[in-house]
Amino acid sequence: MHTTASIAIVRPEPMHLGGIIPGAVSRRGRRSLNADALATYTDPAVGRTAFVVADGVGDNLLAARAARTAASVAARMGARGGAVAGVVAAQQEMLRQFPEQQADCVLVIAVLPAAGQPDGPCDIAWVGDCRAYRWNGRVLHQITTDHTVAEFMRAKGVRPAERMDHLVTTSTRTVRPAAIGRAATGSSRGRLLLSTDGVHKRLDMVAIKAILAAGDAPGATAEALGDSALQAGSTDNATALVVDCR
Repeated sequence: MHTTASIAIVRPEPMHLGGIIPGAVSRRGRRSLNADALATYTDPAVGRTAFVVADGVGDNLLAARAARTAASVAARMGARGGAVAGVVAAQQEMLRQFPEQQADCVLVIAVLPAAGQPDGPCDIAWVGDCRAYRWNGRVLHQITTDHTVAEFMRAKGVRPAERMDHLVTTSTRTVRPAAIGRAATGSSRGRLLLSTDGVHKRLDMVAIKAILAAGDAPGATAEALGDSALQAGSTDNATALVVDCR
């Protein structure tokens, strides 16, 4: 069964990156450890900023270390070479550092354009069932499509069992480059959410939209998403990263 664990970076004050203001939180669910991971990196050469949320596959220390490693590498390399390049680099580093099959994770990465291109597209890539959403002030869009057995069956017109929502078909360790999910938004302006399944598989679109649309600061919004997911009965670790792009 797909589970997660992680380390989160929560900033008490907003970090301003040329009009980009992020906030994040990671809450441990009913797991032995929290192995979700968060990473942010701005490449000084190209000016792009990458945000990553990763979710360890399994409730163990190897999964936690894999998620942290993948998030850090994906952010650094994604900011320079693009979102897909970040996922590929994370895979290569994971295979180099962790020969154990238990060391694996799923992740989503969003790369925002340089400050001189405030209305350029946001480059997004993912494996597994971490998600990216964009709230443009009117409509909430789910940008990613879960790489799960359940989603595959739905696409075939077959109703899946609930447990199949937790069976991922791609992961950082196993994905082939052609199978990496990829998307781009028409504009990077608005509010971006990256989350693990402990958040979005407990909160529906209506609940997520209401929290994102409330207008609170990114950090407070991320806390509201994580806390609401656990209060709604989520047993998994709940990680949310909210980014305002102005």
